Amino acid sequence: MNAQAFRHFFGYHFSENRKLWDESILPLSQEQFTQGEKYSHGSVRDQIVHLVSVDDTWFSGLRGVEIPEPLDPAEFNDRSKLRAHWDAVEQTMRAYLENLQDEALTQKPFPDGEDKDLIVWQVLLHVVNHGTDHRAQLLRVLNDLGVKTSSQDYIFYVYDNL
Repeated sequence: MNAQAFRHFFGYHFSENRKLWDESILPLSQEQFTQGEKYSHGSVRDQIVHLVSVDDTWFSGLRGVEIPEPLDPAEFNDRSKLRAHWDAVEQTMRAYLENLQDEALTQKPFPDGEDKDLIVWQVLLHVVNHGTDHRAQLLRVLNDLGVKTSSQDYIFYVYDNL
């Protein structure tokens, strides 16, 4: 494992997040965006807020800064506000990854608590995997709303970025 491999995996993560937003979420009506859903974290908005919040939480921990409170979906009815917040979180993640060195991948970033035995590469892999999981959940919800969705298979990202 090396830091460059994780930068690549996060390139996939960021690319798929953006594709989902641009192709499937922006065209939604406001009603569809906030429509209650019993599946997973709820509406499309609520799922996105969860995804952004979790990314920010893990990367705050990796950076050794205070863990933010979970975001409240009700504060993000305006998609431009949500996208701006998501972009800011992504930029913070990119800055961390840009400076990530191979030797840091085996360090334990959390001094105590339930995460004290985790090492950096495990956290990074979890964040990408968590994103894939929630994008898949969103694709199902979007499909139910009648939105044409597309694959998020990693291999297609690889083909496009060789």
